[in-house]
Amino acid sequence: MPTDTAEPGPRGGVLRHDHPPDAVGRVASLGLTTPQDVFGLRRSAQQAAAAVALDQQDQVRLATALSELGRDRLGCRGLEVVFALDTSAQPMALVITFVWIGGPPPAQDTLDLAAKLVRIEHEAGATVSRIVVTQPLTAPGLTAADVRARLVKVLAGGARSTEADDLRAQTRDLVAALEETRAQREELLRLNEELEETNRGVLALYSELTQELETTNSGVLALHSELEDKRHQLLEASEAKTRFWTNISHELRTPVNSVVALSALLLAPSSPPLTGEQREQVDLIASSGRTLLSLVNDLLDVAKAEAGHVDIHPQPVDLRLLFAHLGTLLLSSPNPDQVTLVTPGLEQQPSLVTDETLLIRILRNLLSNALKFTERGEVHLDVAVDPELSQHAVLFTVTDTGVGIPADELGRVFEAFYQVRGPHQKGRPGTGLGLPYARTLTELLGGSLTLTSTAGVGTRVQVRLPDLGREPAQEPDSGGSDHAR
Repeated sequence: MPTDTAEPGPRGGVLRHDHPPDAVGRVASLGLTTPQDVFGLRRSAQQAAAAVALDQQDQVRLATALSELGRDRLGCRGLEVVFALDTSAQPMALVITFVWIGGPPPAQDTLDLAAKLVRIEHEAGATVSRIVVTQPLTAPGLTAADVRARLVKVLAGGARSTEADDLRAQTRDLVAALEETRAQREELLRLNEELEETNRGVLALYSELTQELETTNSGVLALHSELEDKRHQLLEASEAKTRFWTNISHELRTPVNSVVALSALLLAPSSPPLTGEQREQVDLIASSGRTLLSLVNDLLDVAKAEAGHVDIHPQPVDLRLLFAHLGTLLLSSPNPDQVTLVTPGLEQQPSLVTDETLLIRILRNLLSNALKFTERGEVHLDVAVDPELSQHAVLFTVTDTGVGIPADELGRVFEAFYQVRGPHQKGRPGTGLGLPYARTLTELLGGSLTLTSTAGVGTRVQVRLPDLGREPAQEPDSGGSDHAR
């Protein structure tokens, strides 16, 4: 059971100390009966706030709120103000409670004013009413015992307070508040100046970045314009090359045909007999004419293909007849006795709708190339439904055991007129147009041509052709396997 001790209050009321405290333990209480008691309450509240390390503004707020509430309740029967410490709150709080019996309710204006300064709760009872003011304490390093000891010390002593003392205290509080406001205003002005300086720096940086961006954009536009000009120049050069090839091929074909035909007439049995030397010279003329005619035909075919002037006529292809026709190519092989041409048999072959003439040209170029550079061994032609796509595509594969292509030249064999140099070229004339022509025709048919090769081992060329008589299938990315010969 707590025991109460009473002594004259520092401001003219009765100040009581309660021992020991509970969680919300009383520290002291003050009775309010005269205006001097209200002045003392203000002084006690401000000193208590300073003792528990509240800042200047919180001290003034608490003292003003208690003073206004005390002045409003003055005259109520049994009016008492109890100072207590709530150690259960987080953070702990100073709790000041006004308690009275009966009397009129507090003025709403006073409650509203106090609520703007501190946290309050009004409890109106049938006999006893209360107003509870709560002020959280955030003093670092102070325990509940320290805070309680400070409050007891402050609230236990002091002189009586008069109205003049209270006015002087309010004046000091007002001066302190004005001084703090002035300091805050000066700090705000300083911060505004720093912010304006920062804004000027940001604007300068933004302006600089904008100028750099505009310069970069101008450079990009100039580069784009230059690239567009280069593209037009390349297109014009390509068109000019195509026109040149087409025109020169037409112009050369007539005289070359005449040379070949006249050579054949001179060598015909019905022509006047030639001496051995004359016959040898005419044979040389005829051979050169045929070579030149082949070159002219290749040039014309490539020019048409690159210009897109090749008409495509899809139709069902009988692959068995096509393979039988291609089998005769072995007769023109440089080494027919040492090379075997293996083509698919007469069994059922995959169905395919495409341009048969262009397909024959593609496979003839690939097989002729393989036979030309294979001294001994085999040249295989295989056909199958392409497993990488769908049943709507057919895969043709030409494999040889020839000289192969060095790895550093695989990337150039699809360039027009390029030929891999070496001893294998001796006695094997060519134009270097066969592979580019075959790839161009394959692409015109909607397919793809890939090549892999190992020097001294052989070469494999794969041609993927879609079935033009069915819905097109999605083609996979040939990726790194797309080499050239």
